[in-house]
Amino acid sequence: MRLPAALGALLLTAICGVQPALAANTAAPTAPALPSPLIAHKALYSLTLDSAKSNDVVAARGTMGYEVTDACDGWAVRQRLNMTITNADGQDIQMASDYATWESKDGLKFRYHMRQTTDTAVTSQTDGEASLQKVGGPGEAHYNSPHDTTSALPAGTLFPMAHTAAIIAAARDKKHFLALPLFDGTDENGVEDSFIVVIDWKPPTPNKWPTLSPLPSTKVNIAFFDHGPDSMMPSYEVAMRYWENGVADDMKMNFGEFVMNAKMQEFAPQPHRC
Repeated sequence: MRLPAALGALLLTAICGVQPALAANTAAPTAPALPSPLIAHKALYSLTLDSAKSNDVVAARGTMGYEVTDACDGWAVRQRLNMTITNADGQDIQMASDYATWESKDGLKFRYHMRQTTDTAVTSQTDGEASLQKVGGPGEAHYNSPHDTTSALPAGTLFPMAHTAAIIAAARDKKHFLALPLFDGTDENGVEDSFIVVIDWKPPTPNKWPTLSPLPSTKVNIAFFDHGPDSMMPSYEVAMRYWENGVADDMKMNFGEFVMNAKMQEFAPQPHRC
């Protein structure tokens, strides 16, 4: 799971025109998408302001809903975010993102729709589909909007659910660094590079969610970059706790000039829908 990078850039532009902090796009070994016991579930997260580096952002709050549906041959995902940002002039800016995808369980096909608004005005939209020739192979993405274009996907590209599975598999295998190309359809420029630092592989710990208490988990930090060897500035960074089944919590979403916390308030596994 992640907040679409395009929304991160939009937040910064709408509020104060700031840019994310510099970070090195350090090379690291890649990992294939390996099978992982991901589950269908619904979750609701509360969003609160963790910190701000300037006075341009004085308050922030919101909610994020996340739903994964097991559609037999694929995963259907819906992520809806609503956030209110208060700037230094006391103005409230309403930001919303509605992101829906379908991804085949073999990791080879992907459909996507993303719509973002600022104070009800549509500011960004992407729609289309993508495919890979084989697992670990190249592919292409076709956009229907904002323009009718086709973008090449390099070998090793992963779609979002396969990306999550690869991170969890690497953590289980005690790997600490991954560099994985990701295509999620939120950026009209095509594939992004992701650099992942795996902090730990934690044994099961009791918590208020009975489904999650018996499972190990991993803490990860992920930075997303424009694709290319010269990209040194992440478009978005996030730290989170992943349980072995792909459920995420305790997120810190770093937009450069401010950081948002996302805490899971509601969680429920969902049945197969075959």
